[in-house]
Amino acid sequence: MRKSLFLSILAFFVALLLTFSVQTYALADDEASSSADASQAVNDLRKKIAELNGKINDLKGQEKSLSSQIAVMDNQIKLTEYRIESTKQEIIQLEEDIAIATNKVTQLESSLQDVTKTLIHRIQATYMAGTVSSFSMLLSASDLDNFLARENYLKKMQEHDKQLMYTVQQAKVDYANQKDIYVEKQRKVQALKTQLESYNADLQVEKDNKKTLLAQTQGSEANYQRLLSQAKAQLAGFSRFTANSGGAGLLSGQTTCDDWGCYYNQRDSQWGSQSLNGTQYTLASDGCLVTAMAMVMTHYGRKTLPSDINANPNNFASYYPAYLLYTISANGTTAERIGSSIDSALSSGDPVVVGLRALGGTHFVVLRSGSGGNYMMNDPYIENGNNISFNDHYSVGSIYEVSRVAIH
Repeated sequence: MRKSLFLSILAFFVALLLTFSVQTYALADDEASSSADASQAVNDLRKKIAELNGKINDLKGQEKSLSSQIAVMDNQIKLTEYRIESTKQEIIQLEEDIAIATNKVTQLESSLQDVTKTLIHRIQATYMAGTVSSFSMLLSASDLDNFLARENYLKKMQEHDKQLMYTVQQAKVDYANQKDIYVEKQRKVQALKTQLESYNADLQVEKDNKKTLLAQTQGSEANYQRLLSQAKAQLAGFSRFTANSGGAGLLSGQTTCDDWGCYYNQRDSQWGSQSLNGTQYTLASDGCLVTAMAMVMTHYGRKTLPSDINANPNNFASYYPAYLLYTISANGTTAERIGSSIDSALSSGDPVVVGLRALGGTHFVVLRSGSGGNYMMNDPYIENGNNISFNDHYSVGSIYEVSRVAIH
């Protein structure tokens, strides 16, 4: 009878574990099939992204022209669209994995609970049976062989129960770990959604840049080449001025604010090493105009740092991304450079931004007061160049551009 009971219990456990295993493998197969399809879609998009990156690099290596830049922009737009689609596919894949995992863990937890309850009852039963003394079992046995068989079956049942309990507990640990893995996937989904928002924003900027380029050049190659030449000349002039003035070494403790506004130095260590709108230029070497505009904006009560202007790529020309446009925005304020005369603007209390030719290059400073050729300035390059004499460093005849700044 005990042998029959043991075999029945053993068969029950085997059936239960087989069911448990079938559920596990079935869910794993579903997950593997879904993940394989999604992974293939992501891999295909990644190949397209790699191909487009190569194509864009090849186009950038070509001679600058309106058609080549539009081709770069078109491919960049397509690249960002592929990145958006790839990110969406990754999110879909992860969300499907998470849904399968949630169902999987729920079913496994239910199965494990059932097995655990059964095992607890079995262990209690075998423990009670095990408390019967060997002498009592001997007395109740029909013969010695029966006694030995009963004792042997009891020991096997106890060993089997212990091993099965260990297996179940280990399975609980394994699936708890798996649950942690899928929690991490949920975190990754959130990160991908944030990345997706960024890609969508990039896409809009890229489309706007193409639209702006066509508007600025009026779709004309001649206009494009003229604007490109002017921009290159300006930046080359900035670099020559800085090099001939002693270089772009960084400074500290330059910012000073008073009732006029704030003085900033392009070489300030707070921003001097920053790339000028992602180009090979830096604010320290070529950021005089950016810094001058930031100073004038503070004069009108708009707290603006050079780094704030630099952070907005729409402030720079699409045909030459280091070239600052005449109309810029920072921190919700729009500032526009408008041609003016020096004395007229200063007499009205408006500072002027002037471009000048000096030391074999070009440079921009802010004239803040004065008249008749004698002016005080904020020079973004000179160390502690706040409210110093313009005439001690430059000549009025070196000025080639004068602008007041309208704030919107």
